[in-house]
Amino acid sequence: MENIKVSVPNMISCKDLDYLSDMFNWNYGAYKSTSNAINSVSDSEIKDMLSKASNVFQGNISKILNILNEGGNNE
Repeated sequence: MENIKVSVPNMISCKDLDYLSDMFNWNYGAYKSTSNAINSVSDSEIKDMLSKASNVFQGNISKILNILNEGGNNE
């Protein structure tokens, strides 16, 4: 996956904020589910796959939070 730098405008629309909120909530729910499943599975291969998926969701959450925290600070 390419690492693309996206500059955040000084102001985002309500529609964009709703989209970011939905994306955050979806990724957070998926992260919680995979993290909880890791503790209930005994197969190490499945645990490894769940851990990788959990890391992807956690990375997505971090990217979304970075966009919200940047809030137009495009320096």
